[in-house]
Amino acid sequence: MTNYDYIVIGAGSAGCVVANRLTEDSDTTVLLLEAGNPDTKPEIHIPAQCLSLLGSEVDWSYFSEPEPYLNNRKIFCPRGKVLGGSSSINIMIYLRGNSHDYDHWQSLGNPGWSYLDVLPYFKKSENFSRGASKFHGVDGELSVTDLIAPAVVSQRFVDAAVELGYDHNSDPNGMQQLGAGLYQLTIKDGKRHSAAAAFLLPIFQRPNLTVTTKALVTRLLFEGTRTIGVEYLHEDMLHQVRVNSEVILSAGAFDSPKLLMLSGIGDAEHLQTLGIPVVADLPGVGQNLQDHPVVSVAHEATQDLHTASSSSVAEAGLFLHTPGNLDAAPDLQFLFGPVVLAPPGYAHSGLGFTSFVCLTHPQNIGSVSLRSPDPKDTPMIQMNFLQSETDVQKLVVGIKLLRNLFGASALDEFRGKEIAPGADKQSDAALEAYIRDTCSTVWHPVGTCKMGIDPMAVVDPELRVHGVEGLRVVDASIMPTITTGNTNAPTIMIGEKAADLIKAERCKPSAVSSYLA
Repeated sequence: MTNYDYIVIGAGSAGCVVANRLTEDSDTTVLLLEAGNPDTKPEIHIPAQCLSLLGSEVDWSYFSEPEPYLNNRKIFCPRGKVLGGSSSINIMIYLRGNSHDYDHWQSLGNPGWSYLDVLPYFKKSENFSRGASKFHGVDGELSVTDLIAPAVVSQRFVDAAVELGYDHNSDPNGMQQLGAGLYQLTIKDGKRHSAAAAFLLPIFQRPNLTVTTKALVTRLLFEGTRTIGVEYLHEDMLHQVRVNSEVILSAGAFDSPKLLMLSGIGDAEHLQTLGIPVVADLPGVGQNLQDHPVVSVAHEATQDLHTASSSSVAEAGLFLHTPGNLDAAPDLQFLFGPVVLAPPGYAHSGLGFTSFVCLTHPQNIGSVSLRSPDPKDTPMIQMNFLQSETDVQKLVVGIKLLRNLFGASALDEFRGKEIAPGADKQSDAALEAYIRDTCSTVWHPVGTCKMGIDPMAVVDPELRVHGVEGLRVVDASIMPTITTGNTNAPTIMIGEKAADLIKAERCKPSAVSSYLA
């Protein structure tokens, strides 16, 4: 059986970073296992083609279970099935979240995760097109850039927000997040700069790195509670590999808890029901699922919007506090793009623009559980969107605010008729019905292997899985609470910080002696 110092499961936003950093030491061997395909599909690399990737062969195309508060609709939950993970199919927005997000993580019993602690890791990854500053780095692998050729209507969205009294904010990753501006994107030379393109492609030739695609990990291997390796399916054959030091699970908010449960780590009662031997009774595995619910307001456009191939479907945005919101972080995010993204059933043709209304800190908490003990089965996903009436009312407020913004004079030359919700939906009751009929996700699942010290925590503040040895989870699933905005940048940061934690562990005398044994 082949041995590696580290095995990383999942070549997504965090896994690519961890594999890169650990193999900087030429004496450290790393096996990176990715269940998806190589990132050779041409559309991956063309920013304006990102929507064509949804539901394709590079997408797991998960669906939730029927959602009780959304008229029992199943919610489409795309996840990257490819090198780079979801960073290879997302809309490329680079947003770190709010400083209060990370200070809150620390207050929950996670020392070392405050904003001041994680800021250096954001900067470490980054090559920011505007240059270095207190908030930005230029020596990192990941290209973070302003839009090369934003559509004029996207700039008019920002102008409309300023016209209504909101601040102009040219850098939501800087001093403050509130206000309107054009988004920063992970694009390099007009092409998508995924985690694979940034962190993996440049190091493919390192002799101490082995990357295997189309490798579905079926279970973790244990001796007692010590992780000793993994089993995976590749080309219809089962393989087993041993690990000398640690296994790093970076399969994402749906598949990391799935693999833990398949391997006997999770709620003992759930596992026993499925006949899975229990290695560690951790009831929090798969719980605490959080995501950002969204609804859209779409308009026809009166003229060609001249979008570029380097454009994203979301070019501009706005963060704001709704009336009465006492939280430190904004509770609404708008994502605006020069494309029509009306919900199913809303007929349209031709040109248009859309903004999503996104709840940054919804009250819904969902879960991920096993459908069966078969590793090929999809996980059972329950979002529980709009369980809270407060969330519904905030989305109603968001639609009204967005309608006011779309009515500003800055958009006069572009604004056609409203496609969705539609001019006939004006009352609160009509908007509430529209929200429950159309609310979906903006594809930011987190939290299902949350970090902490409470009974429902899955990993400790160093991302080690409670109750076992030699196993960490490193991806968006470790977030105790969801960040304010898009989640790709925070996930890359988690990979950076985890790599340092892993290296520090290996340098401890006890770790060195056991490693050499």
